[in-house]
Amino acid sequence: MTGPIGFGAFITPFHPVGQSPTVALEYDLQRTERLDRLGFDEVWFGEHHSGGYELISCPEVFIAAAAERTKHVRLGTGVVSLPYHHPLMVADRWVLLDHLTRGRVMFGTGPGALPSDAYMMGIDPVEQRRMMQESLEAILALFRAAPDERIDRHSDWFTLRDAALHIRPYTWPYPEIATAAMISPSGPRLAGTLGTSLLSLSMSVPGGYAAIDTAWEVVRDQAEKAGRDEPDRRDWRVLGIVHLAETRDQAIEDCTYGLADFASYFGAAGFVPLANTVDSAGSPREFVEDYASKGNCCIGTPDECIGYIQDLLDRSGGFGTFLLLGHDWAPPEATFKSYQLFARRVIPYFKGQLRSTQASHDWAKGKRGQLLGRAGEAVVKAISEHTDELKLEGEAGGRWRSDSGQGQA
Repeated sequence: MTGPIGFGAFITPFHPVGQSPTVALEYDLQRTERLDRLGFDEVWFGEHHSGGYELISCPEVFIAAAAERTKHVRLGTGVVSLPYHHPLMVADRWVLLDHLTRGRVMFGTGPGALPSDAYMMGIDPVEQRRMMQESLEAILALFRAAPDERIDRHSDWFTLRDAALHIRPYTWPYPEIATAAMISPSGPRLAGTLGTSLLSLSMSVPGGYAAIDTAWEVVRDQAEKAGRDEPDRRDWRVLGIVHLAETRDQAIEDCTYGLADFASYFGAAGFVPLANTVDSAGSPREFVEDYASKGNCCIGTPDECIGYIQDLLDRSGGFGTFLLLGHDWAPPEATFKSYQLFARRVIPYFKGQLRSTQASHDWAKGKRGQLLGRAGEAVVKAISEHTDELKLEGEAGGRWRSDSGQGQA
């Protein structure tokens, strides 16, 4: 794959318990505004209903608020948990959001990540992936239907009877749809079978059918079986974990603020134990250093981050967009600084924006000796012409005064 990749953030969000949810959600909106101003391409928001840590229960509502405070960045759901909703209601909400944002939205879908969410609604986790596929097929049928076509679908958990969208989407033919992949192959299989984008959210954890070194092969195989064209790797988004500072030592120190709490959440209430979760014994700094040494995240400098992302690109064979996981590892000021360093040093490297400016600088530097001499001559000439002009004006003024005096005499 050639050409630049895109960059975004995935804000589930993660906020440790014991703080105001109002303040935490405002922080997420402020982060989105900052990412928009820094030139990030997209931001995604999750849906969760339990655990007290991931606080956004309706990403569509959050996107509507964020859209009013941003100008350019695209906004996506990461994800709408389809088994929790009737497919007609999901499709209708997305048509509305597509119009309100003038097409700045991306529709990320998944089966639901937290077992505690499904438990409260009486949903068997074993059935969630089947339910997600049934819902997504119904939603796609609604989006792809002809103007006079009606959709009928009957499942053990929803019914569509003579159903149709009474408003067509703003985006033609409909907003981008992505399926999420964590560990199982269900996400890549659906992406290939139904022709959607793929969200790889395993955070670089190795192993399994959703790992970055195997996921795209599943997409390709299923697309071929479904008779679809070769899927485009640019439609693949890969999630990674990054915190940057001017020095690695400072980045490590920043993350003593909240990394241990984050790891504890994943080990207890989180949806999947991280492969690099470590024993919390020792000092906070030792914990961060040990966590970072596992290699599944980048806590360091922009140059180290470039190497981290390049490794993901090499291992995967290439993807379209890299997403930063939104987290509270560091204080807000340090997090904003990390975003700024990423935008200033990492994004332009992968978008090919640095080569032309460097080439122009090197060219000008190489011509300095040749051009500076002529430029110096030009300055001397301008000064000489100016002084000669002043001298001539002075001489002419003296003659005028002399002639005027003789006339009066």
